[in-house]
Amino acid sequence: MSDPTSLLVAVVDDEARMLEALQSLLESAGHAARVFESGAAFLESDMLVRADCLITDLRMPGMNGLELQRVVNAVRPHMPIIFMTGRIDALPAIVVGDRGCRAVFAKPFSGTELLQTLKPMET
Repeated sequence: MSDPTSLLVAVVDDEARMLEALQSLLESAGHAARVFESGAAFLESDMLVRADCLITDLRMPGMNGLELQRVVNAVRPHMPIIFMTGRIDALPAIVVGDRGCRAVFAKPFSGTELLQTLKPMET
């Protein structure tokens, strides 16, 4: 029987080290994590319909985080999305609460704070 408080979290980032770190963090907290190196790879998987939450980098080659958010919102308008970015100047472009955005984290960020952001999503 699965833990009713665990989430299936999709993580999209073009940095392999960030994907590894977030997968480890999420799994150590009891969540299932699926990682993707691009928005396209995420959309080609079944995670758009399965994931409980999406964590995505804002700036990536190809499809960026805001473009990915638009696609996700068209299919799952209530899916929680957490953005992360290494570019502080990009933060004003995102409004928490807008189109499913639950939080925005500037890299590097606290893993504890990220996990606290996931808490209200746990059932």
